[in-house]
Amino acid sequence: MSADPQSRDILRLSLASVSVAWYVILFTFGLIGCIAARKRFRLRPRSPLSSAPASSVPGVSILRPLKGLDTNLYENLESTFIQEYPNYEIFFCVDDEDDQALSVVRDLMAKYPHVNARIAIGRGLTVGVNPKVNNLMTGYREAAHDILWVLDSNVMVDRGTLARAVDILSPPPSAPARPRRIGVVHHVPLAWVTNYALGSYVEEAFLNTNHAKMYIAINTVAVDSCVVGKSCLYRKSDLERVDGSLRRIPDAASGGCQPGERGLAAFGRFLAEDNMIASALWHELGLGHDMSCDVARNAVGDMSVLDYVARRIRWVRVRKHMVLAATLVEPLTESVLVGFLAAAGLKYLTGLPVFLFLPVHFLVWLLVDLDVCASLAGHPVPADKRWQFIGAWALRELLALPIWTAAIVGNEVEWRGKRYQVMQNGEVQKAGNERRGVLGRLWGFGRKSTDYYEPLEMRD
Repeated sequence: MSADPQSRDILRLSLASVSVAWYVILFTFGLIGCIAARKRFRLRPRSPLSSAPASSVPGVSILRPLKGLDTNLYENLESTFIQEYPNYEIFFCVDDEDDQALSVVRDLMAKYPHVNARIAIGRGLTVGVNPKVNNLMTGYREAAHDILWVLDSNVMVDRGTLARAVDILSPPPSAPARPRRIGVVHHVPLAWVTNYALGSYVEEAFLNTNHAKMYIAINTVAVDSCVVGKSCLYRKSDLERVDGSLRRIPDAASGGCQPGERGLAAFGRFLAEDNMIASALWHELGLGHDMSCDVARNAVGDMSVLDYVARRIRWVRVRKHMVLAATLVEPLTESVLVGFLAAAGLKYLTGLPVFLFLPVHFLVWLLVDLDVCASLAGHPVPADKRWQFIGAWALRELLALPIWTAAIVGNEVEWRGKRYQVMQNGEVQKAGNERRGVLGRLWGFGRKSTDYYEPLEMRD
């Protein structure tokens, strides 16, 4: 028996009202990210730690996992040699002594002999399925300092980044008290294109606008952990107390720890170990997170549109097994779907024509995203690249729903040339590694991995 007309009208009114209300909430959330980006990233003062005596500042061990000749590798690694901080060491972590990245490392070590830098060779050390964690273990075990800065090989940072981050992680006694001790300081990724491919521009537009806006907004509201681990500082002593179970340690405040395996090795079972480490410090120890005013500059190499699609599918599938509810509502945070839903709701409630609302919607959405990008980069998109950037932004927005749809129905991902089965809580196990063609790449397990933005030895 069909519903009566009054019931149908009530349902339509409810759906229209919810659509418009959700649009207002989401747009407000985006504005929070935009305003927070303006306040946090448009001024980067010099830290007093930059010129302090070495004996008066906490020591820091920098861990950089390497695998092959990544894009912009020399400049990325050099940025850690020139940090304005008086007390740090650097570990360049590789799996074997024949890694191509070591030629770059040795050149830099010869150029900066005064910097305490060394090579940590894992020689096949395996603590889990995650190759990055395996790679880091030797440097992690040999680190002399409690504060660790894990910095991916495709990231370049400003010379004042370390000092400003330590200011937050280990504030002076005179600093205002915080509700919770800070356990992680992380940096927002800022992409820049080094090889002019369409997928590279789409990745740049995504990371510098929508991703950054939502990332900053979530961390501003700070209701839960949300960390992308391109550049993270945390304490080894904290990490050695957690295991990634996300179960609260009852006596955490008095030094309690989880039973069984703990520390970095315990996170080798996860593909997104960076996010899980941050979540463990948040949930198991009750520690807070914070961002400094710096960014992690990601050099994006030769990425095709298929590479971009495969990369996004991979991480949606990983998130699906870590934060299912947030992943399921993700399409309702994208400009295309939420715009059409709001347009339909407004037409029903007010009679506003769809063709009048949508152009204004997309224009305002774009302007907010461009403002976020300008805040992170320190300048607006250059005039000669503006239309190119806007085109890449539009393509990213149009691809969002198809990518999510493809990702939500599968559980296999490819990373670093290997295929994995994603299981509950983001843990992974190795899957078969047979090669697949174009359709396979669209579903997330293609011929080549772009997690590190095209290592040179893996280019076709």
